[in-house]
Amino acid sequence: MTELLVIKPSSLGDIVQALQVATSLKAQRQDLRISWIVREMFAPIVRACQAVDHVYVFDRNGGTKGFLKLMRQVRQKKFDYVFDMQGLLRTGLMTSRARGRVKVGRSDSREWAGVFYDQRVPLPPEGRRSHAVDILLQFCPVLGAKPELRGSLRFRDADSLNLRFADGRGGAKPFVIFPDSRRADKKWGGFKQLTEMILREDKARKVVWAGNNFLPDRGAFPAEQFLNLTGNTSLVSLPALVKKADWVISNDSGPMHLAAALGVRVFAIFGPTDPRLFGPYPPGGPGNFVIQAPLGNMRLLTVKEVHLRFQRIRSSMGGARSAQG
Repeated sequence: MTELLVIKPSSLGDIVQALQVATSLKAQRQDLRISWIVREMFAPIVRACQAVDHVYVFDRNGGTKGFLKLMRQVRQKKFDYVFDMQGLLRTGLMTSRARGRVKVGRSDSREWAGVFYDQRVPLPPEGRRSHAVDILLQFCPVLGAKPELRGSLRFRDADSLNLRFADGRGGAKPFVIFPDSRRADKKWGGFKQLTEMILREDKARKVVWAGNNFLPDRGAFPAEQFLNLTGNTSLVSLPALVKKADWVISNDSGPMHLAAALGVRVFAIFGPTDPRLFGPYPPGGPGNFVIQAPLGNMRLLTVKEVHLRFQRIRSSMGGARSAQG
């Protein structure tokens, strides 16, 4: 059995992309056992992923004492390979302390993390202008695997959760909206008005707001057509909720990457970040759609513009027929 330690503590979107790579490695290497170092807030989704066999939890607020405790746990095992997929000083130090035969990191690592590696994986042909997933896929050849996605990203118990409360009239699959994002400049402010427009044109549809931080809706929408799960969306239930959706509408965020990874249709709203590098993967995939704000400024993107683009995309894909999916 080949023992691999993946170091990818954060953030949610980055972790989802790395989980896709781990899934591909498992699909190509049947003898592989994967352990993972992850921050405590993201541990539930990594622990639930079927490609991951063991999780080490990193308490970022634990200071030096917490770091040393984590590394004592990690050093109890000898790994064949250690992959630092984050490429920062903290993860470089984790790499240096782990007991690994071969320690591998990114060519674009920062903060002097590269001094702790035995080997650096090359960047894809387009270099730093490559999509984040393509950069992580370059770790695959180290294990004799092809740098491409294989297998299906799966989560334990995701199919057993009963989410019928999210269904619309007649069992219509919901639109799940993630209106939040980690950075203020990546948050679009028109989700309330967009929800109003969607519900007005499709009475059978239910719209679900979801996410880690609570966003008030102030009772603006009919209860039979709307559900606000913001502030009450656990990482354990997140994959099941995303898979339930007919469409996921989102800012540039972790749930957007999860939806694309699970093969759910995505309509992503981008501001200053480049969707060619950080958008739903693969760019231009049959279920991945992006609208970008003029000049990268979310305040310049109108609700009318977003709604019209979404309508046109749905119409071109036969959106009305998918409601019962």
